[in-house]
Amino acid sequence: QVQLVESGGGLVQAGGSLRLSCATSGLTFSWFGMGWFRQAPGKEREFVASVSKSGTSTIVADSVKGRFTISRDNAKNTVYLQMNSLKPEDTGVYYCAAGWSFNLRSPSQYNYWGQGTQVTCSS
Repeated sequence: QVQLVESGGGLVQAGGSLRLSCATSGLTFSWFGMGWFRQAPGKEREFVASVSKSGTSTIVADSVKGRFTISRDNAKNTVYLQMNSLKPEDTGVYYCAAGWSFNLRSPSQYNYWGQGTQVTCSS
């Protein structure tokens, strides 16, 4: 069965950094574009970043551009989200997702999801 397991979340002060990981199993990882989404309390799930199947192409949301970087290691079946210069508005549950293409910005376009990891940034 397909599993996506996020890790690396936590509590950090504004300006700090975190690196999220999403380990996958049960799927052919290199066949999937991967994405990160986040959801703050009372808000809809929003797109954060996406990486192509090979890892050569990435795209990030305007709200995190210049601060967040997405990458993947196909040998380890893992996708990462490096988050620098964190702000309180980055607080939320972060989810990784697998989809059949790249640059998919709607949650409904993804086939598999992890359970999420909490990121809290205090001012």
